[in-house]
Amino acid sequence: MSHPKTLPCTKPPSLSFSTSSPLSDFCMELFFPCLLVAFVSFTFISLQILFYKRQVTSKPNLPPGRVGWPIIIGESLEFLSAGWRGYPEKFVFDRMVKYSPECFKTSILGYLTAFLCGPAGNKFLFTNENKLVTVWWPEPVNKVFPTSLQTDSNEEAKKMRRLLPQFFKPEALQTYIAIMDTVFQKQFGSWWEGKDEIHVFSLAKQHTFFLACRLFLSVEEPDHVARFAGPFHLLGAGIVSIPIDFPGTPFNKAVKAAKVIRKELMVFIKQRKHDLAMKKATPTQDILSHMLNVVDEDGKHLSDLDVADKILGLLIAGQDTLTAAMTFIVKYLAELPHIYDIVHKEQVEIGKSKAPGELLNWEDIQKMKQSWNVACEVMRLSPPLQGAFRQAITDFMYAGFSIPKGWKWSANSTHRDPECFPDPEKFDPTRFEGKGPAPYTFVPFGGGPRMCPGKEYARLVLLVFMYNAVTRFRWEKVLPHEQIIVNPTPMPAKGLPIRLIPHAKSNKED
Repeated sequence: MSHPKTLPCTKPPSLSFSTSSPLSDFCMELFFPCLLVAFVSFTFISLQILFYKRQVTSKPNLPPGRVGWPIIIGESLEFLSAGWRGYPEKFVFDRMVKYSPECFKTSILGYLTAFLCGPAGNKFLFTNENKLVTVWWPEPVNKVFPTSLQTDSNEEAKKMRRLLPQFFKPEALQTYIAIMDTVFQKQFGSWWEGKDEIHVFSLAKQHTFFLACRLFLSVEEPDHVARFAGPFHLLGAGIVSIPIDFPGTPFNKAVKAAKVIRKELMVFIKQRKHDLAMKKATPTQDILSHMLNVVDEDGKHLSDLDVADKILGLLIAGQDTLTAAMTFIVKYLAELPHIYDIVHKEQVEIGKSKAPGELLNWEDIQKMKQSWNVACEVMRLSPPLQGAFRQAITDFMYAGFSIPKGWKWSANSTHRDPECFPDPEKFDPTRFEGKGPAPYTFVPFGGGPRMCPGKEYARLVLLVFMYNAVTRFRWEKVLPHEQIIVNPTPMPAKGLPIRLIPHAKSNKED
């Protein structure tokens, strides 16, 4: 029997380097910077741990709860993943059961946060604006909007509220209705009619963005709008995200998208300033003209970059939330034929009262009561935003718990609370008849001094959209069990594809 040969034992090649080797010199050059980075990182982490420990132990009687790992992440992943699974309220409800139905603490996006729960939490939040709390935006917002760093995001928000009232007051809004109807008629003719299937979410983004460009900037040419329409979905998702500026992260994509959009806006601003000087545009024709003519307390005009950032903020506010509301109105009307019939009947009656070619007006909007109740029930079950964050500007007590100055906090959603809305999962627009829900329970637009100034604008957009949709089509979902995700606004995972059934065809089949 032969034996296998024994292979000679060989030593692995030596990794020792000569002091004169270029590789050795390179490694030595890297060694000390790496050591310095490791030391700084260790020191930073240690200080963060000490800071967090001091924050959560130095104050007596803090709300119950946990802050998770104290370096940046906290419970952010649990908070965000609840949204990704389509049930953002679960993060709050689980902790209300585990810790307290009134208030609990956590850490989100690197900030110690107290959630105030239920209608009492909403009331406290809305009635103590600028007394105990003030508006607060996550760090990504300040970095995406660089002019806000000149003061702070709270001051910028106050400036915006001084600029907007004349454009969102009832007299101004009434003049928008015919424009909205004209824009929607063109869009439905181009994007819906003649199609067997459409993806609602992507079209809703185009609807809201093109409409905002028309009303805020007087821009109607599709090519002009399309140049910077694309980056907006990246911007909305990245603003409320963990502020990690690495390539590929949502925050990094948001920063890049904002730069692209801002560059295009600066082109519009330059052209508008020229048109104003040449009397080709008027100072009151839209928000852009108004911002270019307004002066601050020192008699100075806003800088072009400041105007661009404020217009950018308006476009974001007017797009993502309205896109979500529009999309979910279509979703629920597809799932609930009896609700669709209520909306269709009301809108057809309004259509019959119009002369051929006559556009919608203020009186027509006032007749759309049942349609608005349906839209409100949609926003109850699928709110476009899951609350608004504030920052404590002083130490205070709430429900027997101590809330330290500087903590961020938010009231939770009451929309699916059975104590506020019996049988909360049932779609029931009659909840909004008469006096409607109890105060501080239905809050899709916030409340108090910080109530969304665009609430009435949103109502008009949604109702004009519903009129144009239901008077043309019925529809059915292509994916009956499509998943819903929240990032940061709710959206169907596949964009809500629907099959369109024009009314002429529907009537023949009936």
